[in-house]
Amino acid sequence: MRHVDTLIHARWIAPMSGATRLLEQHTIAIADGEIVAVAPQDEAREAFTADDVVERPDHLLVPGFINTHTHAAMNLMRGIANDKPLMPWLTENIWPIEAAEMNREYVADGTDLAMAEMIRSGTTCFNDMYFFPDVVADRVDAAGLRATLGMIVIDFPTAWASEPAEYFDKGLALHDRVKAHPRINTAFAPHAPYTVSDGPLDKIRTYADELDVRIHMHIHETAGEVSDGLNQHGKRPLARLDELGLVNDNLMAVHMTQLTGAEIARCAARGVQVLHSPESNLKLASGLCPVQGLLDAGVNVALGTDSTASNNDLDMIGEMRTAAFIGKIAADDAAALSADTALAMATVNGAKALGIAETTGSIAIGKQADLAAIDLSALETRPLFDPIAALVYNTSREQVSDTWVAGQALMKARRLTTLDEADVMSRANAWGQHLARYA
Repeated sequence: MRHVDTLIHARWIAPMSGATRLLEQHTIAIADGEIVAVAPQDEAREAFTADDVVERPDHLLVPGFINTHTHAAMNLMRGIANDKPLMPWLTENIWPIEAAEMNREYVADGTDLAMAEMIRSGTTCFNDMYFFPDVVADRVDAAGLRATLGMIVIDFPTAWASEPAEYFDKGLALHDRVKAHPRINTAFAPHAPYTVSDGPLDKIRTYADELDVRIHMHIHETAGEVSDGLNQHGKRPLARLDELGLVNDNLMAVHMTQLTGAEIARCAARGVQVLHSPESNLKLASGLCPVQGLLDAGVNVALGTDSTASNNDLDMIGEMRTAAFIGKIAADDAAALSADTALAMATVNGAKALGIAETTGSIAIGKQADLAAIDLSALETRPLFDPIAALVYNTSREQVSDTWVAGQALMKARRLTTLDEADVMSRANAWGQHLARYA
């Protein structure tokens, strides 16, 4: 018998790879952080022994969710400004608070709060866009999550940097520091077409090509953004980015609620990755991304929550449900954006968008053991006819029992193992009292 680190015996497994949609009564064997076998339970019990044997007889095991668009430290501003459209929300609330309060401690504490919430929701990887990404890297390393961290670029000064040149210097220093890290990658993160001018964008294109890293950017989030782009530049923002050479398979375009048929075709032809954040778009009344149209054209669409300041949670299960429901309305087709498609957007499509599909996003031999177990024994998920449909349409994040990254249990039977929940709560409550003056 072969000895491995961990055996997980599950009622169902959704591998998100290969031809099999759902495996029943199967086992995942993990050694050195990697999936080394996926086999029927009877065979696995005879073939393997393990230091840790996890029995999950009523659970669905899925690839860990990949949250492709976050501003993690903004967890400290959860619900601080509600019921406003994007630009007043940013200019009257979010940016003034950040200018007055943001520092390294703020980012560390907000990121820990976000990661605790994500782990408890089955998320194993997130794609972050925020200031002090060096601090975020330290917190990710300590918590054991997987992340792509944004090398922020914005025209105006912040607590992180004073001008584009300093943003580049600090971002490239972060890239050099983490490039050998097994769980942390980087991407350029110019905030949006309306906050980054042509010079820095041209420089980003050059660096992104040289370093082979993604570009993570809010694009066509609102009708106002598109209208302002036309007024200022004489062209729609996506067309401007295309002229700058940025519309290619390295581009991770967030939101994309305002798209013409020609723009969808252009994204498909260039291999653009679209990061869909439906709940944030709904709360800010930004618009509906034409997800099914993008998918039909061959565009890879992944799922993200955005920040808790505009969502107000980091719940990828809830995000899947919302994406599926509004995807059907946007397409005027109840068959659009199925439960299986929503789960793909939250897992394997996210890995493709981040350029890490060889590492994670599906359950297959040789992949990292980034996994989430969801307990489907609850009254709210019975009777049970289709575990994947139940996950997307009627499961809550409280039913996530376990989360693993690279084989390490970050949550086991609803107990966090790498983050001190009481400490995270204490720091969050202290910030809540401090920031209450802005609410």
